[in-house]
Amino acid sequence: MAAASASLTIAAMNTSTTTSTSSALPRIAVLATGGTIAGAAPDATNTSGYQAGVVGVGQLLAAVPSLATVANVQAEQVASVDSKDMALALWTTLSQRVDTLLASGEIDGVVITHGTDTLEETAYLLHLTVKSSKPVVLTAAMRPSSALSADGPLNLLNAVTVAGSAQAKGQGVLVAFNNRIHSARDVVKTSTYAVDAFHSPEIGALGWVQDGRVEFQRAVVRPHTTATPFAIASIGAQWPDVEVVTSYAGASRVAVDALVAAGVKGIVVAGTGNGSIHATLQTALAEAAAKGVAIVRSSRVGSGHVMRNGAASDDALGFVTAGTLNPYKARVLLMLALASGHTTPAALQNVFDTY
Repeated sequence: MAAASASLTIAAMNTSTTTSTSSALPRIAVLATGGTIAGAAPDATNTSGYQAGVVGVGQLLAAVPSLATVANVQAEQVASVDSKDMALALWTTLSQRVDTLLASGEIDGVVITHGTDTLEETAYLLHLTVKSSKPVVLTAAMRPSSALSADGPLNLLNAVTVAGSAQAKGQGVLVAFNNRIHSARDVVKTSTYAVDAFHSPEIGALGWVQDGRVEFQRAVVRPHTTATPFAIASIGAQWPDVEVVTSYAGASRVAVDALVAAGVKGIVVAGTGNGSIHATLQTALAEAAAKGVAIVRSSRVGSGHVMRNGAASDDALGFVTAGTLNPYKARVLLMLALASGHTTPAALQNVFDTY
């Protein structure tokens, strides 16, 4: 399904649904954006041929009546998209709406229902740009709402439970999925079909949620939310053009040359191993860096970190290394860094080492 236009998104925000009125419960805003959690198929055994984002937020909440015992929920339909079609304009809208809600004093936390395809990118974007210490929790589903044993209702209940927990405050943006709680910086999608589809491969989940109990077993260390200089309002519609290329056997320079000719501001390379790059591709990237294009080395491997090669390579070529960020999260950080005026390799490396 195509992404909602900005005007439709704003109009949709004016409709809200409340599931509880108990003043003793936390006040949680549920922002729905579509995805598989809001998907539907012709029959209950179909978990791949469904249409994403067609079930409204009111129907999602109605499927989880026990939400009324967990929180006072204010629900908004921000968008109805398949998350593979997530757009930068929607990121802007979502980040600004979260900030507005959390600054109002009437909301204690926010839950965002999202598609799984780009959830990790949206979560990290919000982790870097939201300006509140109140909990923000993303959740999703691997099976559409019409499926046998749909996983969305429990994930939604758990996400609202986490968002209402005092322990979640100050932890940045979180992802609640399949009973685990992940940091937005660490979490990645690791399966195309399993309900246990999200993990934090390098250092593990932050904690867990089950049957109303929330437990954090470690805290987020790197700066986030209120401790970052990144403000979504300063970007507006002027997102720097950053693209991703991949290194592989027999790689050519065609993609890099085309991107440079198109005027991109940055390129993230999904390298092999420790971010290593095919010689032909590396030559093209070095020439791009010499023209002022920001080049970040990440890795296509599912876990681990990319180390700087020092004077022998990265320093000489003007490359930046992404650390533990995968190529897609590295793209998010690079766009924000460039938009904030960090353009030299040294300044960009400091950003990647910090956030």
